[in-house]
Amino acid sequence: MGLSINIAIYTATDDDSHEHFAAEFAVINELLAAAGLPRHDEPKLAEVPASRAECDSFPYSFLHYLRRVAAHRSLDPHYGAEPLGEGEEPTDDPAVEQAGADFDSHLLVHSDAEGYYVPVDFKDVIFDSEETGLPGGMLGSSNRLLRELVAVAPALGIELGADGALADAEAARINSFGGTDEGLYREYTVWIALYEAARLSVAHKTAIVFG
Repeated sequence: MGLSINIAIYTATDDDSHEHFAAEFAVINELLAAAGLPRHDEPKLAEVPASRAECDSFPYSFLHYLRRVAAHRSLDPHYGAEPLGEGEEPTDDPAVEQAGADFDSHLLVHSDAEGYYVPVDFKDVIFDSEETGLPGGMLGSSNRLLRELVAVAPALGIELGADGALADAEAARINSFGGTDEGLYREYTVWIALYEAARLSVAHKTAIVFG
């Protein structure tokens, strides 16, 4: 089992699943309204370009490797990522808890197995405190996630344009690490999968769905 990252969920799934997702988007809009935020209307026929990430599913543990790098980068703007040593676990790093303590990091404060990001810009992660049925219990902003991924890119040696854009050649370079099983390959695999999902989510007003 592992994490899959999806966008344009109505387009990507069959009609039998649409009622299920519609119910979850209704819960999302209740939470957005309670927070005084605009609603999200998921497009039913979204024509979204393909992601440039060659892998959009991976073991749940991979996400924690990127979160560890993001945590250190948020605490130290000069931090450069190094692979964890043998036997070390990213979830044991105290920087992760420290960086997520204010609940305003949409990369760090989110379920690693299920849930949603919507293309609505809000500062703090929204918690389903009334347990109304939101998968994962936390709602993130695609806009904020994209900014956080841009911010962590230098720690991984990823070169972006001044506007945070990822060139095709750089995307191909990042993808090349995915099949090596060496160094920071987990961090690169997750970074480009999330970056592409967030980029397309914001541009085409479609939610990111973890599943």
